[in-house]
Amino acid sequence: MGSNYLIREGIKNVFKNKKATMISLITMICAMFLFGTFFAIGENVNSVLEQVQKSQGMEVFIQNEATDEQTSELEMKIKALDGINTVTFKSKQEALDLMKENLKDNQDLLEGYEGEKNIFPASFIVTLTDLSLATEIEAKIETMENVKKITSNNDTINTLMKIANGIKIAIGAISVILLMISITIIANTIRLTVHARRKEISIMKYVGATNHFIRWPFIIEGIIIGVLAAGITILIVGAMYDFVIQAIEQSNILQTMGVTLLQFPEIVNLIAIAYVILGIGVGMIGSSISMKKYLEV
Repeated sequence: MGSNYLIREGIKNVFKNKKATMISLITMICAMFLFGTFFAIGENVNSVLEQVQKSQGMEVFIQNEATDEQTSELEMKIKALDGINTVTFKSKQEALDLMKENLKDNQDLLEGYEGEKNIFPASFIVTLTDLSLATEIEAKIETMENVKKITSNNDTINTLMKIANGIKIAIGAISVILLMISITIIANTIRLTVHARRKEISIMKYVGATNHFIRWPFIIEGIIIGVLAAGITILIVGAMYDFVIQAIEQSNILQTMGVTLLQFPEIVNLIAIAYVILGIGVGMIGSSISMKKYLEV
């Protein structure tokens, strides 16, 4: 009976104070929209980085004198290292054919290098499961027998890692700022409601109502506003996200980079969970802060 009353009072507060509710709702929608935008950017950065990790790596050139048995042994040693994703063998002929393809109209420069005269070494194309291990893995492979040299994109990999980490830190900082802004504004908004009902609260305390009993309708009000904001924002973010993703896909930028971005259904569950937690958490904290002054003895 008591809990039903508190819930009803909380719902009444939402509709009774329409102006304050609308201000809180719009504020939280704006904050959540920005949070959702940066959250989506962060998820796509992680996804792109994972795709890059699977494609970026190093080329391990094999000594020309290495036998087939020694080449197979080297391959097994490389595969046994932690952090290795794939190891693909490129023969001397494949290396020559690739060079011809790169030269295009100037392929005649390579005439006479077929068969035994092929000067291009065989190699292993090695991709990693974690780009941060690139330098460590390269150092280990360099100590193995029958390794002629290693070429890698460590500078590119390190740059990608720095960019990704920078974006993650920025998103985290912005999210904290938005969270604090939302809590402050909803607390101030609900404080107006509480101030308007200060006499009623005083009477309730005078007749013996506990702080818990007085506080919960306002907390429920904050939770309802937060959940409403979460639901509305998911719809807005979903529509905007699909529009932006389609525009990027039509520009062929992703095809050039060889990566794909996440579709909204792939991240909607994470965003929904984050929004619900944010909505309920901000609503409860904001309401509790706004009530503190009026419940002090």
